[in-house]
Amino acid sequence: MDMGNQHPSISRLQEIQKEVKSVEQQVVGFSGLSDDKNYKKLERILTKQLFEIDSVDTEGKGDIQQARKRAAQETERLLKELEQNANHPHRIEIQNIFEEAQSLVREKIVPFYNGGNCVTDEFEEGIQDIILRLTHVKTGGKISLRKARYHTLTKICAVQEIIEDCMKKQPSLPLSEDAHPSVAKINFVMCEVNKARGVLIALLMGVNNNETCRHLSCVLSGLIADLDALDVCGRTEIRNYRREVVEDINKLLKYLDLEEEADTTKAFDLRQNHSILKIEKVLKRMREIKNELLQAQNPSELYLSSKTELQGLIGQLDEVSLEKNPCIREARRRAVIEVQTLITYIDLKEALEKRKLFACEEHPSHKAVWNVLGNLSEIQGEVLSFDGNRTDKNYIRLEELLTKQLLALDAVDPQGEEKCKAARKQAVKLAQNILSYLDLKSDEWEY
Repeated sequence: MDMGNQHPSISRLQEIQKEVKSVEQQVVGFSGLSDDKNYKKLERILTKQLFEIDSVDTEGKGDIQQARKRAAQETERLLKELEQNANHPHRIEIQNIFEEAQSLVREKIVPFYNGGNCVTDEFEEGIQDIILRLTHVKTGGKISLRKARYHTLTKICAVQEIIEDCMKKQPSLPLSEDAHPSVAKINFVMCEVNKARGVLIALLMGVNNNETCRHLSCVLSGLIADLDALDVCGRTEIRNYRREVVEDINKLLKYLDLEEEADTTKAFDLRQNHSILKIEKVLKRMREIKNELLQAQNPSELYLSSKTELQGLIGQLDEVSLEKNPCIREARRRAVIEVQTLITYIDLKEALEKRKLFACEEHPSHKAVWNVLGNLSEIQGEVLSFDGNRTDKNYIRLEELLTKQLLALDAVDPQGEEKCKAARKQAVKLAQNILSYLDLKSDEWEY
């Protein structure tokens, strides 16, 4: 259609669609809940556009009716996506876990910064469990869920880090306030910094409604200005004391920018993360080695070179930066298990082949253990190739086979033979490790 002769109703619909398009990325990436201010704002914008679309006069013309219908459908789709993002079961799961963390902080940490007892082991164990559970929340690659999980983890890990740093690192003083008038002022600022820690933790965890990040940032910046203005008269020990307190304040200021930084750098998108890309590169090579071994006519020729390269891959994983991110830590842990499982498979194959070459008389119980190890070797080969979930028939079959081998080992009577006892113990551990690896491969974890 000639733009100069375009019907005013079509032009109006295009203007409305442009406004709807302008908030699409905000809707797709919305990681909050339905009671958030931003949710209500986006919902209001889209609802208003729907009313605008509905008010467009079609004059009974088919092309305008179709254009209005398409515009309404697109707006309704975004409204639905906004609602689904806020009410997704895994988003609710993230919120429930976060509320557990809030309760823990409210109970154990806020009293601590108000002069209560020291941080307990119960808190440390509780926060670790919460972090682990959050890393296991499935996102399905959905941007809104990745953001929600990342932001929640970032806050909780920041709290954990603030507390750990405070507990293990104390300033090198107190110095006597008689040493210099500046010491009294630094001591006062240090007390204010300790109070600010408690306020920051409460802010990060949403358990303080009487303070804002902006105000706390101004307070901390003011404390740095006060310290900068102090005359320490060239006293090295006082200058070092002041520097330590300034460093503590700067650390706290960085935590206030965490969420904004995550959005601007897309840190929540771990698929593009440098450390994750390194892990994926290692896993890709590991899978190539695995396929070569499983498909080779004479795999024993590859054992030595494969093991050497796999051990090198373990070294590469050790060098991966975790960036204080528990999701990266979990990804590396899983990758290490993948590589180590393949090394264990090669070790078992080598042991079984050496046994054939040096056949000798052995205790019946010891022979029974070796028979189970032979079976475990075949099953492990299948587990290495398994690619499914826990509802698959093949998963159930492999789980049953491994359970049978554990029962077979349980039935072996070592008859007092220490060597047999040790062999059976190792075989049981191997079978359990293969079961754990099967579970790990089938739990559908993703970044």
